[in-house]
Amino acid sequence: MEHMELTTEKPGRPAGAGTEMMLIFRLSGDVFALPVGEVHEILDPMPVTPVPGAPAFAPALINVRGAIAPLIDIRQRLRMPAVPPDDNARIIVLELPLNGAPTRLAIMADAVEEVIETDRAALKPVPELGARWPEQYVTGVARHGEALVILLDTETLFRPDAGPSLQA
Repeated sequence: MEHMELTTEKPGRPAGAGTEMMLIFRLSGDVFALPVGEVHEILDPMPVTPVPGAPAFAPALINVRGAIAPLIDIRQRLRMPAVPPDDNARIIVLELPLNGAPTRLAIMADAVEEVIETDRAALKPVPELGARWPEQYVTGVARHGEALVILLDTETLFRPDAGPSLQA
């Protein structure tokens, strides 16, 4: 199984220079980013174990080198339609502090593209009109070449109680 380890170290760059390394990935043609410091590894798709009665945002579990991790469906959180994985699909394994404890979880991406350096001060807020994604899950947007990159807020995106109520 192919995987990629990531590091935020950049030779010759002093720490705290106001920039952050971001992992760029795609979902349904849209370009998203997560801080590299939260990415543990990137894996090829693997078998998943559905969990009966689990919330829609965390419907399955995967085995990552002997550790069980929830597979989070961020498409559900971002109000995007489900798409079956193709040959470019990857699993992004994250390690985040949830409820004060380091927690490993995974998301499925249509494709993982590159790691870029971003100036946090250059992030723009998401315009209130026309945003397709719930604003609580987005930190901001940035330009990368011709693409608009949506930086996700992992603090809210992966919180179990952050989803909209399913009762109408």
